[in-house]
Amino acid sequence: MDEILKIEAVKKYFPIYKGIFRKHSADVKAVDGITLSLKKGETLGLVGESGCGKSTLGRVIIRLYELTAGKIFFQGHDFSLLKGKELRGIRRDIQMIFQDPYASLDPRMTIGQIIMEPMKVHGIGNKESRMELAKELLEEVGLKASLINRYPHEFSGGQRQRISIARTIALKPKFVIADEPVSALDVSIQAQVLNLMQDLQDKLGLTYLFISHDLSVVEHLCGRIAVMYLGKIVEIADRDLLFINMLHPYTQSLIAAIPQFGIGKGKGMKALSGEVPSPIKPPRGCAFHPRCPKKMAVCSEKTPELTVPDKSKNQQVACWLYE
Repeated sequence: MDEILKIEAVKKYFPIYKGIFRKHSADVKAVDGITLSLKKGETLGLVGESGCGKSTLGRVIIRLYELTAGKIFFQGHDFSLLKGKELRGIRRDIQMIFQDPYASLDPRMTIGQIIMEPMKVHGIGNKESRMELAKELLEEVGLKASLINRYPHEFSGGQRQRISIARTIALKPKFVIADEPVSALDVSIQAQVLNLMQDLQDKLGLTYLFISHDLSVVEHLCGRIAVMYLGKIVEIADRDLLFINMLHPYTQSLIAAIPQFGIGKGKGMKALSGEVPSPIKPPRGCAFHPRCPKKMAVCSEKTPELTVPDKSKNQQVACWLYE
């Protein structure tokens, strides 16, 4: 498979200012030097606790947030510094599904207008052709075309997320960032939306970055999984390998916390305790060491880099246990 997206040493810091003179006093290190790549047609899951920076990374990739440092390549082209018309051209191929479908849909617009808006922005077709395409897209995501003149508040949460997905695929993108797309939905509706996303991937050849805190959902949908903690990737591996050979103590704790794995894949592991340290002043060395049951002296002194412990396996981990 060809590489469609690559990010290199990406950082996103949010400055903190104090006093009447707005003096820069510190930074929130939301994303702190992440390197990742995705191949065309794959689904990469990005998991971690709330506050680890995974949603921020998604917004940085699509350039809703400006980078503090690093580079982003899409289909081999660096668009880290693009602006205006050039950036808009790239965004036609990169779209995003947001967590809360109601907050991401304009309540003053009909769903037809919502779906047609990206086509209008990018100058696709005329009003009549855009309306016809919007009706086709509604049918594509499992809604009736006759509903096109209704407003978002007239739909359930699952239906609203289907509308969001219809808007997302309106421009026929190649890469979609899905930021917790099912976490606000009932479990039964989650399965329907996930199946819809898989069907669209097969039909349209989409590549997904699927952001979630729920490892059981990620296991169902993703072929590869990256585990994120306090702005950094601590482990990345193929899905099946990760769930039978989780290496990082943080990954082990996440899997142990999943109820259905408590007597299965997480057996014998301890669920995570303690709180995530502040991203304003992360711990020295490995950021996870204050909560790690296997910490050593070196963990509080030096920051581990992602390494490949076993050359025969497609798995990387940032942990001193494997150095």
